Amino acid sequence: MSTKKPSPAAASNDDPPPVPPERPAPEECCNSGCIPCVYDMYDEAMDRYRDALKAWRARHEPDSR
Repeated sequence: MSTKKPSPAAASNDDPPPVPPERPAPEECCNSGCIPCVYDMYDEAMDRYRDALKAWRARHEPDSR
């Protein structure tokens, strides 16, 4: 069974990079100390994005062999 990574050109069509979450606009925060705050939710979404991007990059880096 082959575990060859797809070429970056071919893979980009089938496996696009993750899209970062949109940062909340200042007026989206009510400054009332909500739990969770829109900025807390954004930070969590950014953590998931970074993890997904790291995994995507690992799938698309050329073989170093």
